[in-house]
Amino acid sequence: MSKTRCAMRDAQDATNPPLPETRNERLPTLSLMRSYRLGDPDLDARIRALAEDAVAGTGHGHEDVDLISEMMVTALRLHRDRADRGDIKLVNTALKEMRYAFLVFSQYQHIPKVTVFGSARTQPGDTNYQLASAFAEYMVESLRWMVVTGAGPGTMEAANKGAGGAYSFGVNIRLPFEAEANPYVDGARLINFKYFFTRKLVFVKESDAFALFPGGFGTQDETYELLTLTQTGKTSLHPIVLMEAPGTGYWDKWIDFVKGTLVEQGMITHDDLSLFKHATDVDTAAGEIARFYSNYHSQRYVDDRLVLRFRHALSPADIERLNDEFGDILADGRIEAIDATPDEIEDHDVTDLPRIRLHFDRRSLGRLRQMVDVVNGLGPGSWGLNP
Repeated sequence: MSKTRCAMRDAQDATNPPLPETRNERLPTLSLMRSYRLGDPDLDARIRALAEDAVAGTGHGHEDVDLISEMMVTALRLHRDRADRGDIKLVNTALKEMRYAFLVFSQYQHIPKVTVFGSARTQPGDTNYQLASAFAEYMVESLRWMVVTGAGPGTMEAANKGAGGAYSFGVNIRLPFEAEANPYVDGARLINFKYFFTRKLVFVKESDAFALFPGGFGTQDETYELLTLTQTGKTSLHPIVLMEAPGTGYWDKWIDFVKGTLVEQGMITHDDLSLFKHATDVDTAAGEIARFYSNYHSQRYVDDRLVLRFRHALSPADIERLNDEFGDILADGRIEAIDATPDEIEDHDVTDLPRIRLHFDRRSLGRLRQMVDVVNGLGPGSWGLNP
């Protein structure tokens, strides 16, 4: 090692003393996560009792006492870890932001929602402003969806304007140069965030579809993050539409880059292109979203197997076709029709819907999206059904 590097290491060691023993705590393994405790029997018992007392008489939440207890344990562990006050403030603010956002959206769980992303700088006379407004209006008036935006000006304002205040959500980020939400968001459905990461979580968690209009770094960030979460299976499949007015050339050039560079150089697969669609008019975009939910309903993993729920049952011939065409996405076994699993029954998770189960390889998300498209084309469907 060079003298310079030795000197740098010695200086770093002097300014950064070894971490205390509490920092070297081993992370709990998955098998131990259910016994996540402080390690003080008296405090652990009091935490559990407090959680039980807090939910008593509310008529719900008794099954969540363990999770509520663990959240309190985490807060106290932060203190025991001698976490910086700034870190504790971050966790505290993030938790409060998520809690309030979940509360607001929980009142509209039965209504599907599309999030519209796009530039805050788009002017009312711009054809993309007009397209965003027309798209949002169509989603509300014709399909009975609600619309979520970042609550800012530009494309966001256009979408909220088209949807109308009664059918709009504003997921606002507090910025020094963009503090106020646009006037088309009702205060009852306006949520203000300090942190981008909690805001992004809410966008993805609460939306059933996404329409992305031309924009700057923020729109590109949202585009790549949404596609990354989908490509890696960290979020469920959703219809993702890249929208622009005819002649804009924004997504055309981006798609050329994705195909010519990312696919060509092996950074993504050609099948990953199935994760999004390109549209230059309202009918194409809305049709893509409605078709996605014409038969497909939802998904979840149960015992490491992917369960897909549908509105209409697939015939044995349909399932045989899926095995023939999409056997390459299986880790092993075959695609099969099943009844609701015990876990789904316990959670009251759409147990009345038909479903299929497969040991998905968890890598081929583009191919999985192609399979969902095939399923949607097999049976009867109806535009605008709620996800």
